[in-house]
Amino acid sequence: MTTPAPTLSLADMQATAERLAPHLVRTPVAPLHGRLVSPLLAGMASVHLKLELFQRTGTFKARGALNAVMALDAAARARGITAASAGNHAVAAAFAAQAAGVSARIMVQSSANPERLALTRAYGADVILAPDGAAAFAGAEQLVRDEGRTMIHPFEGPLTSLGTATLGLELVQQLPDVDAVVVTIGGGGLASGVAAAVKALRPQCRVFGVEPVGANAMQRSFASGQPTRLATVDTLVDSLAPPMTLPFSLGLCRAHIDQVVTVSDDEFCRALALQFHDAKLAVEPAGAGALAAAIGPLRDELRGQNVALIVCGANIDSAGFSRLLARGEALLD
Repeated sequence: MTTPAPTLSLADMQATAERLAPHLVRTPVAPLHGRLVSPLLAGMASVHLKLELFQRTGTFKARGALNAVMALDAAARARGITAASAGNHAVAAAFAAQAAGVSARIMVQSSANPERLALTRAYGADVILAPDGAAAFAGAEQLVRDEGRTMIHPFEGPLTSLGTATLGLELVQQLPDVDAVVVTIGGGGLASGVAAAVKALRPQCRVFGVEPVGANAMQRSFASGQPTRLATVDTLVDSLAPPMTLPFSLGLCRAHIDQVVTVSDDEFCRALALQFHDAKLAVEPAGAGALAAAIGPLRDELRGQNVALIVCGANIDSAGFSRLLARGEALLD
């Protein structure tokens, strides 16, 4: 028997948006144009950026983490939260804990960008470094057992997807004639909520997901019809590199995303350079993924469309950004 796809009701998405609004930024949209990028977007009716890099914590992840923490009852709040992360989710979980007045002990991979580590600590979390992602999750699960903390998952579950759905609601309100939305996919927490909200308000709008070539768990899951775990991950786009998909976010993505495409690390870096020079944005690689897909594998699909590209985040240190920018600039025509 086929398992029914998970659903999010429009009423629940709207109630979530109202509940979170006092704590979050309604991030703006802006048209994308410029000497370098405009010729690459030729043929599209319009292209706008949804500037989620201006969200609290610097990424979309504040939405899902805050929704999950705000749902805790008094006893769970007293015990506090934990999380496992490569960086951005750690920042968001720490922010959410501070906003809700609960303690946070967060396991973070030692390879995390130093900017993300600093932000996590700045929000008051106790940061515990782990050698890799598996050790980070194991450590967080140990904190759940030993201290009774609640695990705030980086991408799985209805509370996370309801949180990110608030971004989709905003986007359609800001661009009511949008024909196509391009959104990056890591584990699917962002894409699942955005796609569900966009389809609820504007069913005819197509939603495209984007993954790194070397971390295409969602694309493989679409092909197989079930959650997938990658044997290896090979990409510099660390915030889009979970090695697996999980049932809830996968189910929502399969129900609401029209197509998942992949782009190479070079394409991420090239788009990062284009956004820096023409949009004046300094983003982490994932924040350039939607543009990379729009000027790459989706270029023909988007012809004649009013397109929205979600710029999902920008937590990166200056030295790391400079290296990626130089790599991208070398690829500009």
